[in-house]
Amino acid sequence: MATDELAPAPAAAAAPAAGAESPGFSFSIWPPTQRTRDAVVRRLVDTLAGDTILCKRYGAVPAAEAEPAARAIEAEAFDAAAAAGGAASSVEEGIEALQFYSKEVSRRLLDFVKSRSAAAKAEPPSEEAPAADVKDEEAEAKPEA
Repeated sequence: MATDELAPAPAAAAAPAAGAESPGFSFSIWPPTQRTRDAVVRRLVDTLAGDTILCKRYGAVPAAEAEPAARAIEAEAFDAAAAAGGAASSVEEGIEALQFYSKEVSRRLLDFVKSRSAAAKAEPPSEEAPAADVKDEEAEAKPEA
């Protein structure tokens, strides 16, 4: 073995002890940064318009509709979490608020795709569908020779 393999890395040696915070450093998990919120919106758009289990079950959302829907879902979830958690005064409270936000995003996403699917099923069939049904019924009514 080479001796340099056993030597500790200089960065590790200079790192502060576990639990000690360096002065001037603060960590806040809630509220999420705008960059994080934008990443959530991008992920929602991918989920709504992409090849996902939700799309297979409830139908894909056209890209033009997915972006505004994703922004609305994220904003509503953020507002609900902010109202429920307010300003987190500790890391634990921040984690709770972030978990609530995550659950709200998921719940609102599912509610959106379910309501959109139900609305699509409730719409009357297009003009072409009844004509095709009549032809099928006529074919079934004719006895085979």
